Amino acid sequence: MSRPVTPQIAADIIIELTDRPGRPVVLIERLYPPHGWAIPGGFVDVGETLETAARREAQEEVGLAVRLTALLGNYSDPARDARGHTVTAVYVAEATGTPIAADDARKAVIVDPENLPAPLAFDHALVLADYRRFRATGQPAPLR
Repeated sequence: MSRPVTPQIAADIIIELTDRPGRPVVLIERLYPPHGWAIPGGFVDVGETLETAARREAQEEVGLAVRLTALLGNYSDPARDARGHTVTAVYVAEATGTPIAADDARKAVIVDPENLPAPLAFDHALVLADYRRFRATGQPAPLR
């Protein structure tokens, strides 16, 4: 029996900086296509859990050690990534310090989630809208 063709799996992290007023979040400007602003994240390596991948990607892309606090939701729309069908688990995490762009991030910025730069890459406008709802109500992303 042949192995089925399946989507790529990713883990993304909304990093709240707990040492700053208002708990701003970290975004990266992507170095590679698709360009735009994004929450840190990337593909899960074989043999790695989603949570381990999320922590690794935060360290690799913005140099921050994070503590995962919640699973915001899973995003699986086949059109969410122009490079191909990618499913991601989006975590909320806490960190302290100053993010530094590395790996495939051109720039790392600290932003108020109510005042986001444009354009946002992938489906991150939807993800960050779900995050703002989570901050206001404690409810995870709705099932779609």
